[in-house]
Amino acid sequence: MGNSFKALSNATNIHKTPQSQPIPHANQVQNSAGGYSWEVDDWTKLDRFLILGTEGGSYYASQRNLTLTNIKSLEACIRKDGVRVVNRIVEISDQGRAPKNDPALFAIVACMKLGDNATKRLARAALPKVARIGTHLFHAVAFLQGSFKGWNPRVQKAFASWYQDRELYNLALQLVKYQQRDGWSHRDVLRLAKPRGHSRDSYLDLLLRYATKGLEGMGDEFMQTELSSDNPLRLIWAHEKAKTSTLAKEIVLLINEYRLPRECIPTQFLNDKSVWEALLFGGGKYGMPVGALVRNLAKMTAVGLLDPMSNGAAKVIDMLGAEELLQHARLHPLQVLVALNTYKMGHGVKGSLTWTPNQNIVDALDEAFYKTFKTVEPTGKRWLLALDVSGSMGGPEIAGMPGITPRIGSAAMAMITARVEKQHHFIGFTSAGGGGWYGGGKTITRADLWSPPGYHGSFGSGNGVSALNISPRQRLDTVISNISGLPFGGTDCSLPMQYAQANNIPVDVFAVYTDSETWAGKIHPTQALREYRQKMGIDARLIVVGMVANKFSIADPNDRGMLDVVGFDTATPNIMSGFAKGEL
Repeated sequence: MGNSFKALSNATNIHKTPQSQPIPHANQVQNSAGGYSWEVDDWTKLDRFLILGTEGGSYYASQRNLTLTNIKSLEACIRKDGVRVVNRIVEISDQGRAPKNDPALFAIVACMKLGDNATKRLARAALPKVARIGTHLFHAVAFLQGSFKGWNPRVQKAFASWYQDRELYNLALQLVKYQQRDGWSHRDVLRLAKPRGHSRDSYLDLLLRYATKGLEGMGDEFMQTELSSDNPLRLIWAHEKAKTSTLAKEIVLLINEYRLPRECIPTQFLNDKSVWEALLFGGGKYGMPVGALVRNLAKMTAVGLLDPMSNGAAKVIDMLGAEELLQHARLHPLQVLVALNTYKMGHGVKGSLTWTPNQNIVDALDEAFYKTFKTVEPTGKRWLLALDVSGSMGGPEIAGMPGITPRIGSAAMAMITARVEKQHHFIGFTSAGGGGWYGGGKTITRADLWSPPGYHGSFGSGNGVSALNISPRQRLDTVISNISGLPFGGTDCSLPMQYAQANNIPVDVFAVYTDSETWAGKIHPTQALREYRQKMGIDARLIVVGMVANKFSIADPNDRGMLDVVGFDTATPNIMSGFAKGEL
């Protein structure tokens, strides 16, 4: 009778339920790790897909399965309110809130093909806002051809308008800078889109003929005369001139006079310091676009342009410190984090290029990371920042960004809050061997944890939390190094609340950076939070920062004191701040 009563009581306890079982009456679902959590709604899944994508899948779910899950949610949202979907796509893409634009491109094409009439109309009109450059356009065409039923007259018109409605100099830039990507060229797109209705002697017609026929479409006299400064064809002229240049000084002149971009420079000149100097300083009011700057730091350092105390290094540091310039360029924090991670190593992930990093540029990249987020106002609250450093957070990479695992990304995201909140404390989910707090509310030493007899706490085998040696005064690369070697146990997202309660730590906001694939604890996170509130007399809030585009959350959707947000959305830190202050 005793065992039967205990089993029945445990299975139906709404206050303390093992994470391997659902909370009674809570409508939880089994997550990919085997534990139970809540399934987020389709609109949250849409945001996660648009911002984080599904490239590489997750630790527990393949890329294919994760992608299919998100596509089903996208289609469900289009059926519910396609106009809202289009507006959300444009908002996230146009504001640069995602590290990669491909999910937004796929989604806008889906709206063009699957939505009702109002949705399709809005999606077609929004195409240039999402497909802003030639590469985006080629990807959109690839999605249209590969995942949907291809073209119809209205879709053709939308893609034709991408060319016809563009300012002429910008169109010329698209034609020379993004000539082809992923097996698609402007010639291919134009033959499918079939733009019509323009005079054969107009500049637009000449540019479109150049895209489809090359120099043959421009006429015999085109290259014979240098074009005037107000002629929109002069960039085409300079591009063709560069193809036949034999001297670096000729390329430098073309860059300075015609704003010729790096993509138009013949390969044999890309090891020349003077060419890179012209690209960095010349070509318009600001010189090299800041996105191109970040992508080419290694090469410019390798050719000697960014030596310490050089004019080149000073220019780069100034540009990386210009917050308005970074945000206008839609430079995403993850792109900066990748650049920082790679540049400081002195060698690429692929290829044989090596360089000696300029430490001042490493510091500038670190500061640029924070400036790519909008300014966050401090809340004055007490924050416990809990980083999931478990095995499932070790990969795959976030949005396919090289070297940036969810574990690394979580530390970088948490630093945004730590830099503005004076009262904060970092912990990580580690194994018992990592030291720190482990089970039963007992604080134990590293010697205790490693002693042969062992200590078997009450929250699973070897699962605990450790205070992390992280300071907001540290550089990101130092923080990443501190967490990368930590031993990890199973994911138990209830431990931050239990840890704070056991150690009598007053917390207003628990921020848990995780993939929500929690399974290892003997109490659910939401139950641990409610117990903490009751025992401590603090109306604490829980923010779950989702680092993977899966469909799970440990935040109870019926609790107004819990919030689920998307990791590496540039709007996330401000949303978290507003929620902590009770504004949301």
